[in-house]
Amino acid sequence: MTLDKHSLDGIEQITAKTLPIEEFEKLLIDAGYQRLGSAPAKGKRVKIWWRHDTYRRIESIYSPDETVAITAYHIEES
Repeated sequence: MTLDKHSLDGIEQITAKTLPIEEFEKLLIDAGYQRLGSAPAKGKRVKIWWRHDTYRRIESIYSPDETVAITAYHIEES
């Protein structure tokens, strides 16, 4: 529950600890991010990757039912 602990390129600082995914994804899409893929994450959560033509890639973690964005942060390109 740390959305407010990370800053994301192209998005104003999120001040909430979590967000409904509709609100979180709208922020990303409005900033030009595109959903890249998903995979299971620890604790039955869901990991979602986002890409952007200019900004660094984002990895976000959603609740198991994919209704709440729990955290998001930039990951290094491999």
